[in-house]
Formats: sequence, C-alpha cells, structure tokens
Amino acid sequence: MSQLQKYQVAVFGASVDTPDLNKQFSDKNKYNFVLLSDPDKTFAKELGVLSPAGYAQRWTYVIDDKGVIRDIDKKVAVANHGKDLAAKLEALGIPKR
Repeated sequence: MSQLQKYQVAVFGASVDTPDLNKQFSDKNKYNFVLLSDPDKTFAKELGVLSPAGYAQRWTYVIDDKGVIRDIDKKVAVANHGKDLAAKLEALGIPKR
C-alpha cells in the first residue's frame, strides 16, 4: 500500500467469503482498504474470476476515473504486487497525489 498511496487511486479487494470471514482476514492482516464480500459468487462470475473450484482467482483491475478498465493483471504475484501495480499505474499515466 505504501507504493500505491502515491497515486490518485481507490483500493479495495473482493472475496467470495462471507463478510464475517473477510473481516477476520482483514483484521488479521491489518488491511487498510475495504474488502468486499460476494458469498453468492455473482460478481465473481460476472468478472470471470471464479475458478472451477469455486474460489475467486486473484486478478487486479485498474479502472480509470471515467470507469474504463485500463488493465487486468491475471497473474498477480502476491509478494511483489504493490510494487508491480505501482509500476503499472506509472506506465498507464495514472495521476499522482
């Protein structure tokens, strides 16, 4: 998140877990962004991220201030994701704060 705070972005996650499980996970990992819940998997199906095993794959969408999807990262590397995403935001010309 320290890398992403440099940009004019809103960050949130989405999961197919229940709100209670998401809160526990968010609290445990000390997330400072919203973690949305999609337990009936409707949104995950619409986005195409629902795996055949029933879990949501880790994809990142970059959506600009006009609502246009500028990039979809379907191969998120968790260990480097903040750094990778910051580089993508820079390459896309997303404004800084």
